[in-house]
Amino acid sequence: MSKYHFLLTAILMAFFANSCTYTEKVRDGATAIEVKQYAVAVDMLQKEYEKSKSRVEKGRIAYRLGEAYKNLNKGEQSIRWFKIAYDNQYGWEALKEYAYALKQAERYTEAARAFKDLGIEIGSPYEYRREISACEIALGWQELKPEFEIELLPFNTSKAEYAPALYPNGRLVITSDRFLEKGEETYNWTGNAFSDLFIADPQTGQLQPFGDPVNTPDNEGTAVFNANLTEMYFTRCFGGGKWGEDRCKIMRSVKGSGEWMPAEPLPFQEENVNYGGPALSADGQVLYFSANHPDGWGGHDLYTSERQPDGSWGLPKLMTRVINTDQDEMFPFIDQDTLYFSSRGHTSMGGLDIFKTYKLQGGGWSSPYNLKPPVNSGADDFGFVIDYSLPKADDEVLFAGYLTTRREDGAGNDDIYRFVKRKLPPEPKKEEPEPQEVAYKLLLKGYVLEKIYEVPNDPNSVVLGRKPLSGATVSIKAGRESKTVEVGEDGRFEMELDWGQEYNFLASRQGYLKNAADFSTQGIGKDPNNPVQEFEIEIVLERIFFDQEIRLENIYYDFDKWDIREDAKPTLKELARNLELNPDIRIQLGSHTDCRGSAPYNQNLAQKRAQSAVDFLITQGIDATRLVAFGYGESEPEADCICNRCTEEEHQINRRTTFKIIE
Repeated sequence: MSKYHFLLTAILMAFFANSCTYTEKVRDGATAIEVKQYAVAVDMLQKEYEKSKSRVEKGRIAYRLGEAYKNLNKGEQSIRWFKIAYDNQYGWEALKEYAYALKQAERYTEAARAFKDLGIEIGSPYEYRREISACEIALGWQELKPEFEIELLPFNTSKAEYAPALYPNGRLVITSDRFLEKGEETYNWTGNAFSDLFIADPQTGQLQPFGDPVNTPDNEGTAVFNANLTEMYFTRCFGGGKWGEDRCKIMRSVKGSGEWMPAEPLPFQEENVNYGGPALSADGQVLYFSANHPDGWGGHDLYTSERQPDGSWGLPKLMTRVINTDQDEMFPFIDQDTLYFSSRGHTSMGGLDIFKTYKLQGGGWSSPYNLKPPVNSGADDFGFVIDYSLPKADDEVLFAGYLTTRREDGAGNDDIYRFVKRKLPPEPKKEEPEPQEVAYKLLLKGYVLEKIYEVPNDPNSVVLGRKPLSGATVSIKAGRESKTVEVGEDGRFEMELDWGQEYNFLASRQGYLKNAADFSTQGIGKDPNNPVQEFEIEIVLERIFFDQEIRLENIYYDFDKWDIREDAKPTLKELARNLELNPDIRIQLGSHTDCRGSAPYNQNLAQKRAQSAVDFLITQGIDATRLVAFGYGESEPEADCICNRCTEEEHQINRRTTFKIIE
């Protein structure tokens, strides 16, 4: 997957990597990987591999070569080197990368076998069961007669071209990170320019910048226009910090005196949430978009907003669970009553796949339908738009349009293709069975899981995956009704759901922290093509490690400061949620400083930092008697470095906050 995909995935995942320029000369392959100079890394690592003597060293270098080729979009080479890394004892990480690389290369039989081996390796066949199933399904899809034809457009280059939007006179407005002019600043994650909007002619291949004031030094992309071309909506990612720190917002620009005016973010957008991929209904009254809001179903979800009588946009509404999953849904395109979008959560052929759903007569949306190959592939497929103005070559053509994909047979990066949808030949007539009344059902499979740690009794070690947890009970509330069920040996419980109902689940087991999940059947329609719809939820329980420090990720403090930064609040809010679900536990919030400054000063600073975390939890409604603040100062550094030789990153690691359950 491309790194610059807000616009593919910073919608998906906030935006990219560090924007600081790396000026020192790269002297080894590991550093080249770290600073994203993958082409440089390949040459260095090849030489280092030839000189390496031990299997462990060979495995480590081979894994980095796999990483480099993966980011250069050279799938077969990445497969080869991840396999070499695994064979040379690099471990489960190499096997995982190998399995996903095989899937993206559409080598599904080998991928399914690798995923099966990976499940055995980490101790949980459960973890990759969906991937194995998806590989088997994709194999069957490859045997079907294709409904679409696709062709690469002439303006694609080795840079990124993606997310086409329809524009007058047969033109497109696309997103690209190609350079506008020589000497332009480079965006270090990609090694290319910051992304901008361009006007492209699919027939001639000519391209020109969309221009000021829409394009700025920030990243712009994924545009959409209203029918009379007086409004445009697009995504802009502000900032340039580490991955996850940029904030992506949907911008609106209006045309005044024939020119596009400076864009403003839509007012309903919240801080610390990424928005992107806007789409408009034909009448311009409904806006579709994606956002990674914490109140969503998981990952990036699709939302709608309705235009108000005063022309403003109403508060976002989360789309139904039949569309949104616990993974990513994004890049919507609405065609009358049919919604096209890309998803990782529904069964896909590799990365993002393009799906369609339509509004049902009785309300709600139909079950999403995978468009299958050649529209979808093992790569990321997204940015699907229909252009009814395109001429039809013959009467068998239903419609045509454009999509984005990142396949190895393209121009070398994300590329835009033209597609044509044709009529399929009629199937042989079958004797029609007598019509029967359709029995509609909604079935839910729930799983209670626990994490698998690389070091079994160390909750700060790497999480290898999850496995089913037997012996748990689940309390279920739906309206005024409630019941409790016990999960089986496979950690599973099953139930039939009512239509238009909200469900709350609370799972518990002795020795574990309770955890909750929600599920809603609101907006799920009765689909005659899929009368029995099945859904899944997963509830992960954390084992209780008494009197053992557990690091709280993403809670850092600025040098010589103790206030809670904005980027720390989501983690502390999640901790507050866990404390609410487990009212019988007390915790100690611990704070550690780096080694700069005197020991007494650092002790005092650490105490202030720990107290700041406690005070924040109190503002979230947690009883102060359940919280203890303790400052460790510099006494227990995590980074293994001599103080005057520690890097700024190592100092930041030492400025950490932890918690431990004390009763």
